Amino acid sequence: MEFAKLSSPSLKDLFVQQLQGMILSGALPVGAQLPPERVLAEQMQVSRTVVNSGLAELSAQGFLEVRPRQGTCVADYRRRGSLSTLIAIMQYKGGVLGREEIRSILEVRRALEHLAAERAIQYASDQALDLLGDHLARMAASAGPEEAAEAAFAFQHELALVGGNSIVPLIYYSFKPPVISLWVRFCSLYGIPALVRNTQTLYALLRARDALGASRWIDAYLEQAISGGQQIYGLPDAGLDTSPRP
Repeated sequence: MEFAKLSSPSLKDLFVQQLQGMILSGALPVGAQLPPERVLAEQMQVSRTVVNSGLAELSAQGFLEVRPRQGTCVADYRRRGSLSTLIAIMQYKGGVLGREEIRSILEVRRALEHLAAERAIQYASDQALDLLGDHLARMAASAGPEEAAEAAFAFQHELALVGGNSIVPLIYYSFKPPVISLWVRFCSLYGIPALVRNTQTLYALLRARDALGASRWIDAYLEQAISGGQQIYGLPDAGLDTSPRP
């Protein structure tokens, strides 16, 4: 057995994590003005290069806004954020997503999967659909939730690819970290066989070129994950409050 090399976070990573924590906890509310870079560097005992690159990363994540001649202030990340913002929030909460975030991700996935399945049924060759079967087999043989979640994502991404739309796979892939997290939780709650059964049913409908059946099944099993008997929600008090603090 081989073990992965351990590495400690860089000063920039620690800088980013500290400011993310202060923003998400409300210690730095929306609109709060940050000190100049020189002052931050002195107070946090890091170089101005670390501060500059850290602020740039936080700005790209939607947590900060640089205003000309005014300096840097805390932004409303709900309005300015991206998927990298969501990933940062997940990391802050130890990988836990709240009810609304999970519901939102699954609703987006449902819309994308409808399009991907429709195009795959219409345009994908039988040989292309065979690739989906390979991912399904890997899912069924998975030794744990993480491996099964990776295979499930590979199935979904391949489904987007075989339909021939060049943009849908890119959108799918941009959601990979939160989607992997959701299916790891799903497998932990309901078992890998439940994920395999759901995917097997969809795969059979794709092979049969049954567009209506595939559409109905996508709605059915994702509705179960959103509000039915196979919800992926955390406990109510473990949810993530992503609303900025006043």
